[in-house]
Amino acid sequence: MTRVNCFSEVRGVCTDGAGQHSVYLTFDDGPHPFCTPEILDVLAEHRVPATFFVIGQYAADQPNQIQRMIAEGHEVANHTMTHPDLSKCGPGEIQREILEANRAITMASPRASVRHIRAPYGIWTEEVLTASADAGLNAVHWSVDPRDWSCPGIDAIVDEVLDSVQPGAIVLLHDGCPPSELQPGTDRGLRYQTIVALSSIIPALQSRGFVFRSLPQDH
Repeated sequence: MTRVNCFSEVRGVCTDGAGQHSVYLTFDDGPHPFCTPEILDVLAEHRVPATFFVIGQYAADQPNQIQRMIAEGHEVANHTMTHPDLSKCGPGEIQREILEANRAITMASPRASVRHIRAPYGIWTEEVLTASADAGLNAVHWSVDPRDWSCPGIDAIVDEVLDSVQPGAIVLLHDGCPPSELQPGTDRGLRYQTIVALSSIIPALQSRGFVFRSLPQDH
């Protein structure tokens, strides 16, 4: 496995003329029927953009969520069709997972311009990187991971982000859950900690002079 050709932080666009540092919010494993709208509400309240790495299967089932993301100025990116461990997939299956997710996103919203991909579990192989490049997608990892998916507590999520963020940081958060990991009866509270933590993370970073941006088109 390798991460040689995927980027985990953004260089060259880290500061603007006012000396503000850029930071990039990213969300994996959605859209989720309950959690994603609440995440979008927090982002709208603070008027900051984000990139949503969506699972194609979910995008196909919830086109209204994709349409809202695009309408509110967020970027929708590829997180494969069903969220498998691509290191265990053959080349044909890798290609299908990527291309089918692209199609699901653009079917959900013809306005979507899919430019980035994140491999499920952050597992990159040469085959995954090659298939991503062949699909015209930039491979994106992360540099700040508070492991919010494990529900470590609101304070733990906030503290890890604030302690780790640097100019150009790509922050990994989650607005959903892979199909294979969904547990019955946890839908509404699935990402409660992430939602509440986000409400603190955004103003705290803004007070430090950070500005939230969408991922650049090319890197």
